[in-house]
Amino acid sequence: VRLIESGGGLVRSGDSLRLACGASAGTFDPYIVAWFRQAPGTERRFIAAIRWNVDSAWYDESGGGRFTISRNNVENTVDLRMKNLKSEDTAVYYCAAGTGDVIPRAPGSYEYWGQGTQVTVSS
Repeated sequence: VRLIESGGGLVRSGDSLRLACGASAGTFDPYIVAWFRQAPGTERRFIAAIRWNVDSAWYDESGGGRFTISRNNVENTVDLRMKNLKSEDTAVYYCAAGTGDVIPRAPGSYEYWGQGTQVTVSS
């Protein structure tokens, strides 16, 4: 499956943003689809994941409840909605797809990756 992220851009602190991850050359079923982010000089970090065919979600606690991952059946995307954005949320955001019985948080556990979309939050 080929993943394509969209929705990144330049926003102000306190703004909200919706990122979308679309699938081409395949479907999200039966994958686990996750969002990661990577700021300059840091490791790629897990944000949230959803199991497409069950529609259940998992989150990293570092998001502080500001991020919501969801399945968009109309657009056939996995969306990451972010609210009350802060300057420290500035990063390249990636979606990834993988399989497994448990939700992996390590980037190496995911087989497919998108090219990333830049989110820049100005203070």
